[in-house]
Amino acid sequence: MSFLVLQAYLKLIHFDILMARKNFAALYTKVRESPRGKHASAPDAVERICAAVDMACIWYWKEVLCLQRSAAATCLLKKYGVPAQMVIGAQQMPFKAHAWVEVNGRVVNDKPYVPEMYAVLDRC
Repeated sequence: MSFLVLQAYLKLIHFDILMARKNFAALYTKVRESPRGKHASAPDAVERICAAVDMACIWYWKEVLCLQRSAAATCLLKKYGVPAQMVIGAQQMPFKAHAWVEVNGRVVNDKPYVPEMYAVLDRC
């Protein structure tokens, strides 16, 4: 588990740098083009990886935003063979945007009702 937390922490740093540079296009491309591992994922891979990302967020030196957290989780899940997608959504009133991760249409790193609160803008 500690290796996964380290990997998650490094992903958080990577995406934090892209966000600090206001380079959403690079972040989006990195997530969309992140290769999926060729090996079948372990039965508990989703839970372990999401827990590792959550732990890395706790130890991160500043607040982790949903986009950064979801990008890191999506890339790690894909690396370990899980068909994950980062979903970006928005609501109009009051305007809010949010990002979360889904695997086979199921939210894995947020509340299960999140898709009901936001109109999906894109999946990558």
